[in-house]
Amino acid sequence: MRRYLAVGLDSYLCLLAVGLVVRSCLDSGGTGRAVALLVVQLAALSFANQVLLTMAVRASAGKLIMGVRVIRLPDAGRPGFRLLVLRWLYGLLWLPRQPWRRFRGRAAAGGPERAPGRRSGTPEDLAGVRQVRSSDLRSYRAAMRGRTD
Repeated sequence: MRRYLAVGLDSYLCLLAVGLVVRSCLDSGGTGRAVALLVVQLAALSFANQVLLTMAVRASAGKLIMGVRVIRLPDAGRPGFRLLVLRWLYGLLWLPRQPWRRFRGRAAAGGPERAPGRRSGTPEDLAGVRQVRSSDLRSYRAAMRGRTD
């Protein structure tokens, strides 16, 4: 649940920031230009939040607020630029299709898409990167330090 709230916060903060910036540009060129500017700014802010900020502090703005960190698998290290860009692109292409896929799957099957007790299809290790709680990451590091001593 914490991860979903972090994604919601990221989306809200990005839309809020773009909305404030785009408002000043609406008078300068019509609807088409404003929409194009909105899309470009959304992509740039999303990239900065999901890739650049995550490289710097291991979390996007929403994840920082919710206490979630992003780690590289399998060693729990800091993810690199390439992995974060792959994760960002995959999120842009995969996540928007999920409500449609679930709706279409239920309509075609006449019921729920998955059997009870099965996990949903969202991969936790997207592009070799996983989201974990900050407290769990601290506990893991402490355990690894104790094991090597």
